Amino acid sequence: MSKNTRLAKAATLIAIGNVISRLLGLGREIVIAHFFGATGLVSAFRIAQQVPTMLYDLLVGGMVSSALVPLFSEQAEHDRAALWQLASLILSLVAVLMTLVVLLIELSAPQITWLMASGFSADLLLTTTRLLRITTLAILFLGLSGVITGLLQSLNRFALPAFTAAIFNATIIITALSGVYLFDGGIESLAVGLLLGAILQVLLQLPGLRDAQLRFQFNLRHPAWRRVAKLGWPIIFGLVISQIAITLDRNLASRTGEQSIAWMQNATTIIQFPLGLVSTAISLAILPTLSRLANWESNPKSKIENPKAKFMDTLALGLRLVLILIIPATVALFILAEPIVALLLQRGNFSIVDTQQTAMALRFYLVGLTFAAIDQPLIFVYYARQNTLTPALVGLLGVGFYLIAALIPSWLWARQIHMTDLVLANSVQLSGHAMVMLGLVHRLASLRGRGIGWATLKAISAACVMGILLSGLLGMLPSWWGTNFLGRVLVVGSLSMVGSGTYLLILWALRTEELGLLTGLARRILLLQG
Repeated sequence: MSKNTRLAKAATLIAIGNVISRLLGLGREIVIAHFFGATGLVSAFRIAQQVPTMLYDLLVGGMVSSALVPLFSEQAEHDRAALWQLASLILSLVAVLMTLVVLLIELSAPQITWLMASGFSADLLLTTTRLLRITTLAILFLGLSGVITGLLQSLNRFALPAFTAAIFNATIIITALSGVYLFDGGIESLAVGLLLGAILQVLLQLPGLRDAQLRFQFNLRHPAWRRVAKLGWPIIFGLVISQIAITLDRNLASRTGEQSIAWMQNATTIIQFPLGLVSTAISLAILPTLSRLANWESNPKSKIENPKAKFMDTLALGLRLVLILIIPATVALFILAEPIVALLLQRGNFSIVDTQQTAMALRFYLVGLTFAAIDQPLIFVYYARQNTLTPALVGLLGVGFYLIAALIPSWLWARQIHMTDLVLANSVQLSGHAMVMLGLVHRLASLRGRGIGWATLKAISAACVMGILLSGLLGMLPSWWGTNFLGRVLVVGSLSMVGSGTYLLILWALRTEELGLLTGLARRILLLQG
């Protein structure tokens, strides 16, 4: 089996998990929209949801790809006993650290709520605090799950980690439905579901560690900590900056109306579907290979022939696959934004105004989608080379892009900040970050001659034709189409099929190599061969 096929198979396995996860994520949002609409209560839950997510990203999440997977991969290739010892040390420290963080957040929940959403009313602040005290307990299990995910990925065991997000979303859905129908519960059922989902993420992955020799070890003097700290402190620095930006963003959003955070989160959920399906899957698939090829300067006697060229070939393949898939998704989502939002969310307490506002936010987020998609594999280049400082510094620069873009409109026109100012600023941040990372990677080793430009040109050309066709067809539909669920399904389903078919046909006519790789792999998977 060739390297390209192995990478594509790994990416496809992760993508399958992501598809299920994103579908369940949409199902979660449908349930939330149906029972709670896009109200201040939903915004309160979003804040309570954001805090444990931020702390997980800060303390563990950023370390998984940047430090843990490269270190675990190195040990997995040479010494399994050392791998189990390293994993035991990290899991033990994470358990202790996260327990202390949970206690601290529980004691300071009112102050944290005010910091995140001071624009809320007094009653809504109290509700947010109550929800936060429930969701905070999830931090411990999210941390343990993240480390286990990194350990399994370093062993090229992608199956169980690929479905952690799926079980997380499914648990929230089931808990919310049970809370509303069986116990006459309210918004608290979402917070309880989040906690239970985090617990099940850990339990799901335990079978993947069937041969692991893990035990509690709390040894802060172990030499491995020096390497973890060397790789991790820039990540923590960068994440502190980014979390400050997120806190500022949520605080500013709370001042644009109680519903703004709910609308922004609905749009973010939709945009995360193609981003997770394409960019995250491909990036995670290439990371172990990049980690093994990365340090060509420090290991000139490597048995791998020309590791630098193979490293860049692997990266180029990942970027081409991302571009081929994300560009048409961006165009289609932009054109079909309102029908898609209406199909997914407009029912129950979610009104047509909520649909229009969410669709508007979605279109502004889409400005940065392609850049966000290529940014992740570019960041992984430096993580694979155990250089976490460079992405952290670029992240700091990205926060500067965000602040400038968010505040300039209110300065120029002497008005209050609007929700769209913040969404567009996020797209500016992602675009600027990706462009800087692309320039740095190109200086590290040239990407020229590896087909990225041609793949981009083919994807843009085919997507433009598809977009023109979709716009024309959408404009021809009668106004009464899409006013009920069946009509929305027909509109979105038929136009999606026509658009994707048109795009694929043009790629085939252009003899796009990446299309052949993807279709060949899909055929083998369906036939359970290879």
